[in-house]
Amino acid sequence: MKGRIVKALSGFYYVRHGDDVYESRARGVFKKRGQTPLVGDECEFEVTHEGDMEAFVTKLYPRKNSFIRPPIANVDTLCIVVSVGRPAPAPGVIDRLLVMAEEADTHAMICVNKIDEADEETLRMLQETYSDIYPLVSISAKTGEGKEELLSAIGSGRTAFAGASGVGKSTIVNMLKASAEAITGELSDKTGRGKNTTRHVESFILPGGAVIYDTPGFTSFEIPGKEEADLQFMFPEMRPLIGKCRFDNCRHLAEPGCAVTEAVENGKIKKSRYDSYVSQLEDIRKSNSY
Repeated sequence: MKGRIVKALSGFYYVRHGDDVYESRARGVFKKRGQTPLVGDECEFEVTHEGDMEAFVTKLYPRKNSFIRPPIANVDTLCIVVSVGRPAPAPGVIDRLLVMAEEADTHAMICVNKIDEADEETLRMLQETYSDIYPLVSISAKTGEGKEELLSAIGSGRTAFAGASGVGKSTIVNMLKASAEAITGELSDKTGRGKNTTRHVESFILPGGAVIYDTPGFTSFEIPGKEEADLQFMFPEMRPLIGKCRFDNCRHLAEPGCAVTEAVENGKIKKSRYDSYVSQLEDIRKSNSY
């Protein structure tokens, strides 16, 4: 039988087939191959106890894309959720998630949540930094403001909400699908960070047919190593300038005749985005040196 994994929890994979969901284990062959089934995977499964809705996943179909954090597959849009209340937005984390989406050739957008408690200066900073590069929607999952705009932006495909703990991903899921009952939590009074109440990845079908993924948050984030020459292609505002520097192997740091650093000086590329590029480039170099 063919189905799709809609939830992963404690070693079990919940596979939807039609209107039924089977609690499944993965065959040992996946471990031998170094494969891990992910929410969003299309798969084949064998029913072991029909009455108890139990099964084994036996085969995974080729993926359109996959991510390590959050652990999901076959995503059309990665929606990075940012808070303009507490916790405060971390542009470095936002940019790393955007690079992750670019690397997977996945459409990316930004959802700015908690505008009901917005710091206007912070909201303006996010809009000025990102709205010319990626679709940006401002909402309040608490009040429902911006719900229709968000639904229009995610369209009819498969959208995963990703972001730091406490930004409101589960609250957004509950806003979009009232029956989801995604678990939400409070912020730590001491740190202002989320307590990461979502422990697993789960997908939900919206009334119009779109699929959304609720994912665990995090308090720190690193991107696995890649080739440093590839990073420049992961910043859309830098791509038109690639090949226009004096040196073909320019890394856009302190090289003379660099078109990218000139664009930063002229304000055509945001300084914060360039700083994120430099920071990630340094991390890649450190990672590749080990």
